[in-house]
Amino acid sequence: MRRTTLLLAIGGLAVSCALVFAEAQQPPPQGQGQTAAPGGRQGGRGGGRGVRTRKAVLAWADTRNGQAQHESVGHALAVIEQLGYESGLWDTFIRTDSNIISKAPLKTDGTPASGGPNLNNMDAIFFMGHREVPIDEKQKADLLSFVRDDGKGFVAAHVGLTALESWPEFGELIGARFDGHPVSGPGKIVNEDPTSPFTKQWPASFDFSDEFYQPKAYSRDNLHVLLRLDLTNVPPNDSLHGKGDYPLAWAKMYGKGRVFFGSFAHDARTWDIRDVRQMYFEAMRWALGLSDATLAPHPMR
Repeated sequence: MRRTTLLLAIGGLAVSCALVFAEAQQPPPQGQGQTAAPGGRQGGRGGGRGVRTRKAVLAWADTRNGQAQHESVGHALAVIEQLGYESGLWDTFIRTDSNIISKAPLKTDGTPASGGPNLNNMDAIFFMGHREVPIDEKQKADLLSFVRDDGKGFVAAHVGLTALESWPEFGELIGARFDGHPVSGPGKIVNEDPTSPFTKQWPASFDFSDEFYQPKAYSRDNLHVLLRLDLTNVPPNDSLHGKGDYPLAWAKMYGKGRVFFGSFAHDARTWDIRDVRQMYFEAMRWALGLSDATLAPHPMR
């Protein structure tokens, strides 16, 4: 009896292993609302130890000093990796520590790090850091140089606007500073540039629900605003500081580099909306220099 039971158990284990192996051979499923570039392909890393065939993106999200930790951050990083993987356009290196934000990273003992991503071998950064991200003055200079002088890309989403509030130069890089979120929940969005590759998937105005980050310390002379929150039907609120202007997404140049910010998305599920993924896919393509977009700063439309 025991021998029969053992044989049945071994047989069941073999069948289970076979099923798991078969599933592992299947291509990764398309994400909900996935938007891939024309002619996109699936596959592994494009670089390996040989010549890199794809762009390299550092997805950076140091959340050690975050307030009201956002559960969406991990999923957002995974979405950026998926978009690059399934389109075949970039490889993503996800990091939640900040010591690699350097052109000469150090290990925790102060000795030079070997291998891995750094600001010498990445083509763009996707950023969702929280509040006061711990980087030193040399790292700050390297980050600015990475974008401004080296002409690399910088795409930030949602909580990225809250980061490094005590560092004025970061505000100049990203284009604005965080000023709370006095409007949360359902809202109406105005698409200020329906012809832009970033926002052409949306109509001139549309309904959307999110935690809408309010920017401050910005100038429309320096930003190509793409989306803004329509405040027409929002009750008067002492926390609203923009005199009717509430930009939610913009693109800009910072020296030679391309910078994009999008306020979406607080909720992890919002990263599965096709149109949101499309916006960030096009932002990454543009930031990587794989596409072009016309930037024309303008008054509120």
